[in-house]
Amino acid sequence: MTNTGTTKGNGTNRRSVLRNFAPLLIDVAVPIGAYYLLKNGFGMSTLMALALSSIVPAVRTGWGVLKSREVNGMAALILFVNVVSLLLSFVAGDPRLMIAKDSAVSSTIGIGIIVSVVLGKPMMTAGMKPWVVKGDAGREAAWARLHAGSARFRRAERMFSLVWGVVLLAECVVRVVGAYTLAVDTMVWAGNVIMVVAMALGFVVGGALGAGPMAAMVVAEAKSEAGEGHRAGEVPGARELVRAEPAPAHLATAR
Repeated sequence: MTNTGTTKGNGTNRRSVLRNFAPLLIDVAVPIGAYYLLKNGFGMSTLMALALSSIVPAVRTGWGVLKSREVNGMAALILFVNVVSLLLSFVAGDPRLMIAKDSAVSSTIGIGIIVSVVLGKPMMTAGMKPWVVKGDAGREAAWARLHAGSARFRRAERMFSLVWGVVLLAECVVRVVGAYTLAVDTMVWAGNVIMVVAMALGFVVGGALGAGPMAAMVVAEAKSEAGEGHRAGEVPGARELVRAEPAPAHLATAR
């Protein structure tokens, strides 16, 4: 019986993780992965690969507007990036300009992330939250409580996205400078190195200033709530119910 319950619990956790990751996978991983697969795997032109990889974010953006009259931020951003890249792809003749145009992707995403922080809806939360809650219901509830009542928690959430926005903008600047100061053959491989370094900085600095503190707060909050429920002999929240329960009639009379 215990094994069956554990198996069901693990299955539920996996489904919860998948639900949390699904928007990020659909909005980011699918379009970007499709572009590189079509371009490098099937040998399509840059224009065709960009056009076909734009279908998913375009459908997601349109569906969000029709269904809930809201624009899906990440899907709309990826669609915008693809459109910008399509327009820039018509510019030909200068190899340095073609290398520099790759920075348009990181700079556009970086600006979009920073704008989302200013608007109070940090865009990188969708990718970071599954790592923090790990599909655990207690941590999900702790996240909701902290997000509603902790200014420190929301500040760390904004900081995580802000770090990524700044890192992507910095990557753009470095790419453009490299494109016009280094040899073209050097920048062909150096561009990938710049991207890897930028990603590493985003994970390390963003983790130290945002995701790490948030994870610690979520774990502490979940443990605190679970401890209160255990002491009350009920599920979390029962302690408050015990406190609110009126005293027996004979004790009230004695008072």
